[in-house]
Amino acid sequence: MTTFSNNIDGAARLKQWGVIRAQGEEAAKFLHSQLTQDFALLGLHEARLAGFCSAKGRLLATLIGWKTSESEVLLALPTEQLPAILKRLSMFVMRAKCKLSDASAEIALWGLSGASAEAWLGDAAPAQRWASTDVGSAKVIRLPGLAGQARFLLAQDLAAAAPALPALSESDWQWLELLSGQPWVLSATNEQFVPQMLNLELLGGVNFQKGCYPGQEVVARMQYRGTLKRRTFLFETEAGLGIEVLPGQEIFHSEDPGQPAGLVANAAFKDGQALLLAETKIAALASGSLHLGSADGPLLRPIALPYELTEPQ
Repeated sequence: MTTFSNNIDGAARLKQWGVIRAQGEEAAKFLHSQLTQDFALLGLHEARLAGFCSAKGRLLATLIGWKTSESEVLLALPTEQLPAILKRLSMFVMRAKCKLSDASAEIALWGLSGASAEAWLGDAAPAQRWASTDVGSAKVIRLPGLAGQARFLLAQDLAAAAPALPALSESDWQWLELLSGQPWVLSATNEQFVPQMLNLELLGGVNFQKGCYPGQEVVARMQYRGTLKRRTFLFETEAGLGIEVLPGQEIFHSEDPGQPAGLVANAAFKDGQALLLAETKIAALASGSLHLGSADGPLLRPIALPYELTEPQ
């Protein structure tokens, strides 16, 4: 069995992530009406993982949201997704007392990981996942992690000093994201997945008791009435040895080579190893083998996720 390095300790400046600002007395109410999580009851010491869906229940984006005040909510998401998501959300503001803008030029996002990050944060380190605390004018959010490996998102003024921690690369952070089983929707996978296919509800990204949002009926029907046939799994592959792995790339099953069995959501590379999170048919893991790009492409070997893949109830 391959052993994967998860002893990644320090801080990574997340330059490939940006921030949308929602400002106004109805900012949280507006986001509540658009996203898969409850923003109406969002507290000042909480954060939300959420999805933004099309009317067909397909994910346009996944993001993390938190309040800086009762009239301001910030949303973190991959930079490549930000312009399109900002534009689409803005289409639905209408008369709501909410103004949306790109705050990426004002706010720096950092990924913090490991024992040194916990020591640096001290008492300010949130104890529970998706809890947040204030460190001066900055916000710290605890993310889902691995056994013995804490992860945090730090949002601070762009001009603020970097965390006094060992420097990590964004590829180090991406590696931890995959080991944590946290997928993100990118441009190449836009509208490819309903939330449950990306395990979003297992990661705390869907509230099934809240009010309407685009695609809610589809998402709820899959949860309560449907049979979920696809999930996102973690794989290792030899593709790290010079073969490219890209989001949106198809994967194939050895027993059904004529049609794709799934789609790569995210990939990461470290020390000659490659990991990928891929959405695929649950039944495809029962027999045969999965391969990247074609039925005779690089073999995908399943790796255990740090959470249980339960069936919708």
